[in-house]
Amino acid sequence: MSSCCSLPVDEKGFLIEIPEENAQIPLRAKNACPTCRQKGKPVDTATVKSMLSVSLNQIKDVPYFFCQNRDCPTVYFSNDGLQTFGRDEVRERVYQKEPDMDDTFVCYCFRHTVGEVRTASSESQAAILDDINAGIKAGQCACDLRNPQGSCCLGNVRGVIKQAEKLVVATV
Repeated sequence: MSSCCSLPVDEKGFLIEIPEENAQIPLRAKNACPTCRQKGKPVDTATVKSMLSVSLNQIKDVPYFFCQNRDCPTVYFSNDGLQTFGRDEVRERVYQKEPDMDDTFVCYCFRHTVGEVRTASSESQAAILDDINAGIKAGQCACDLRNPQGSCCLGNVRGVIKQAEKLVVATV
């Protein structure tokens, strides 16, 4: 075993306490957001380019990740953690960051908002799902480019519907 991996000991074999100011900062977990340290979701660079309002020369040819943590201001970050893009640099409100805002899109391709889905009747919610599914079947979706998470929104839409159902049950 190399000495770089062992704990420091004195001549009697007792552990030497390292002063806190000399302790190393823990390494960032693989694919972890440099801001909140939670694991990010891989996202295509094309998604990052289409969603950001910054000059494209700021976007490097490196892997990017999407931070899903609602409380974190970072939306995208590079795999080395040296580059981050926040909410104010994204063209649209991000559902994962602002899921309670009625005007936040939950479906970016077919422009369905959280408020629309949440307040719709059960029949209208089913119609929204049918609309999205029909658009997908017709090849009209572009989730990889229009949705900040870079993937299909159906899980998010269903999640909003489930939350709305729980609210209805709780008020009855």
